[in-house]
Amino acid sequence: MRIERSALMSQLRLWQLVSPALPVGAYSYSQGMETAVENGWVKTEQCVLHWIKGQLRHMLGALDLPVLLRMHKAWVDGDMRALDYWNSWLLAAREASELHAEDCQMGGSLKKLLPELGIPRARDWPAEDKCSFALMFALAAAEWEIPGTDAAAGYAWAWCENQVAAAIKLIPLGQTAGQRTLLALADAIPEVAGSASRLQDEDIGQMSPAFAVACALHETQYTRLFRS
Repeated sequence: MRIERSALMSQLRLWQLVSPALPVGAYSYSQGMETAVENGWVKTEQCVLHWIKGQLRHMLGALDLPVLLRMHKAWVDGDMRALDYWNSWLLAAREASELHAEDCQMGGSLKKLLPELGIPRARDWPAEDKCSFALMFALAAAEWEIPGTDAAAGYAWAWCENQVAAAIKLIPLGQTAGQRTLLALADAIPEVAGSASRLQDEDIGQMSPAFAVACALHETQYTRLFRS
């Protein structure tokens, strides 16, 4: 079966965008997992899967992904007002100072990188305004003609992969167990991305108390490997 070059290139660009080699510093964050492990909330392979899958469904799928899809459409349409609204909305939804700082740092790093990858529109975002990672991820996806649903699935995959990598270091979770966990998470991503695409504006938002507490406690944790 012959694959059109344009479709194949979009897939390859998405793989580059979700690669751990993308220099945005994602590897330095655990998003509260370090505290969850320290407190004994997450200590086995099964616990890791439940912890990450719960956040995938109820946090990423209810907040980041629907906002990312709206940002993707806004970049395609050139709607800067919508981009400003959803970027501010997403940053305001971060439940701990470390999460907010993480999002701004990764977004700022991607904003600096994209012009070097042939996307000068990243410079259109005002230098004085903070930008979320999803904002610049959506821009790259729009410029590289990656469909919004594919971009959402790729964003979710990259987040899951980073969480599993953190668990491998922290528990420690074996490499094979990590791959089994990623396999199970991948099975859930299409459904989560599909649900996110159907959410109405008024339904976007998440409530994950244990996750929020873990992220807040991490700010004063005595020993830390990760920045969040």
